[in-house]
Amino acid sequence: MIAILVVCGLVALQRLLELRYADRNTRALLARGAVETGAAHYPLFILLHGGWLLVTAIVALATHAATNWWLIGLFAVLQAARIWVIATLGPYWTTRLISLPGTPLIRSGPFRFVRHPNYLVVTIEIATLPLAFGEYLVAIGFTVLNAALLAVRIREEERALANRPTG
Repeated sequence: MIAILVVCGLVALQRLLELRYADRNTRALLARGAVETGAAHYPLFILLHGGWLLVTAIVALATHAATNWWLIGLFAVLQAARIWVIATLGPYWTTRLISLPGTPLIRSGPFRFVRHPNYLVVTIEIATLPLAFGEYLVAIGFTVLNAALLAVRIREEERALANRPTG
């Protein structure tokens, strides 16, 4: 039970710190003339991610789930990949779809290998954390919801980035 609280607490803290960083970047980009697209679906991502973590913790506590430390290890590796994405984008990383016209697309770091590395990492995270506590239905349910939202998000993002020069 302590493992569940510690792991979920650390993930919550990490996400809150990321939201703070993203908000700072968003404000700076908008001040430089950036444009936000897809704002209508953004609250759904907040609900999805908050709900995912909350449901994972509640179900794990209610079922007294055993912790699969191999999957927690995988989740930790995913955090390193997440930090790589954030570090690569630097001041351009936000949780919203913010595009600064004329700025070249980032093609370094994980973007050399995957068009949307953050979405790949998040997709694996959403399945991995509940599975680490034996929550198959939570993993499946939130993965499906995430896929539905990402279908909308990626289409919006591709449209927003279509006229940007490549770096």
